[in-house]
Amino acid sequence: MTMNYNETMNKDKVDFGDLAPQPFLLGLLSAFDNRYQAVADRCIGEITWKQFFAVICINICKEPPTLNELSEIMESSHQNVKQIILKLEKKGFVETFADAKDKRKQRIKLTNSCREFCERNDEFSKEIVGKIFVGISEQDLMATIKTIMQMERNLNTI
Repeated sequence: MTMNYNETMNKDKVDFGDLAPQPFLLGLLSAFDNRYQAVADRCIGEITWKQFFAVICINICKEPPTLNELSEIMESSHQNVKQIILKLEKKGFVETFADAKDKRKQRIKLTNSCREFCERNDEFSKEIVGKIFVGISEQDLMATIKTIMQMERNLNTI
């Protein structure tokens, strides 16, 4: 579902009343996250956005992560990440193996099938990201990043 904020705000669909910009931004971020996930799920097709995000997180690790390490990186619960990994494993995108130093730990690595999937979809992913940021200056983007990073630091103090 796409939402035209200008149209919505000018109609009788919602009443923002005296809503301060801070809660409005938090709501906007949450709504954007939901819409982005739906669009990404539709565009990616073969796997969900959350599964693809797990692939991205595994890929940026210097060594194959454990489930706990991946949960920390994704900022998600152990149970949620476990379910994502099980689904990726069924699709042949990841493999788990025992850690060489501690056999109790299971590490997660991407498969060749996953790497091929990422290569096939790299240009398309860049195109989608490019479309999302059309009309946004680098200055505005950097201010947004700075703002959200400060919000993240503030959240960690609560």
